[in-house]
Amino acid sequence: MKKRIIVIGGGVAGMQTALRLAEQGVEPVIVEKEPELGGKLRGWHVLFPSFTPAEEVLTALRRRVNESGIEVLTSAEVTGVEPRSVQLADGRVLTCDSVVVSTGFTLFDASIKEEYGYGIYDNVITSADLERMFNEGRVTKADGTAPRRIAFLHCVGSRDEKVCQQHCSKVCCVTGVKQAMEMKRLFPEADVFNFYMDIRMFGPGYEEMYREAQQKYNIHFVRGRISEASPTIEGRVQIKAEDTLTGRPLRMSVDMLVLLVGMRANDDNAALAAGAGLNRAPSGFMAPRDLFLENVCSNVDGIFYAGAVTAPKNIGETLNEGIAAADAAARYVGA
Repeated sequence: MKKRIIVIGGGVAGMQTALRLAEQGVEPVIVEKEPELGGKLRGWHVLFPSFTPAEEVLTALRRRVNESGIEVLTSAEVTGVEPRSVQLADGRVLTCDSVVVSTGFTLFDASIKEEYGYGIYDNVITSADLERMFNEGRVTKADGTAPRRIAFLHCVGSRDEKVCQQHCSKVCCVTGVKQAMEMKRLFPEADVFNFYMDIRMFGPGYEEMYREAQQKYNIHFVRGRISEASPTIEGRVQIKAEDTLTGRPLRMSVDMLVLLVGMRANDDNAALAAGAGLNRAPSGFMAPRDLFLENVCSNVDGIFYAGAVTAPKNIGETLNEGIAAADAAARYVGA
């Protein structure tokens, strides 16, 4: 009989893991709490640095899962995990030979940073909101008009001790560059500003994209943190900041303020870890057994990790880790 491995989470990591397991003759079962597969990728517009439509990647993964005949349980919430069984909220217990946890991450709630006025002032949105607007084909101010001056603020919910999020979310910088370029394509006459702490362009093609944003699109990069945002009578957003390169205070009014929200650990990671005896990192993400040779293995034999459940990752890294996790789990069950 085929070995059975349950993959918890049907996002990019979960689908890739299941596909790799199926290739190796293992019977994977994807358990997804949402009504459909796709995870956070469902809300993305185009992917950096190639500007490939996210829908292309999502459609291809879903098609392969369907063609492989992989069993998928949607709208199924996991409440407990052991190496040989998974407990669902409806009382069902799924038996297996191993488990791969690929439950991803949670986006930081920008309303916690009250000084920026998210959810209070018009025209203060998050990067996730902007992706949705791109997908809907309607990027406007609250009054339906086109923005003429746009500001992006990096590291909202990342590297911030005040909200207990000291880790770097890794992809916010490149997301800000990508979205700024998209806005310039939509509104060539608009002034676009990126306020940043440090620009971290770690991936292939990222540095070239950053350079193109400045040289071709004339996007302004200001090293400094916005300290406060407030509404104006004209319906704009007034921001206060400091240009730390020149040491000068800065104040300007913008038509749209985009908060680049970071990745944070899932709230249910604590319960998952406590119930299964799993280790967590100080950031709240799940901690792998070893950061190098066993980075997809948990500290509990038979439970493995794939994707952003252990740390912020981009799509390419997540896909690669899905393969690595599947290989490790298949070896464990003797496939």
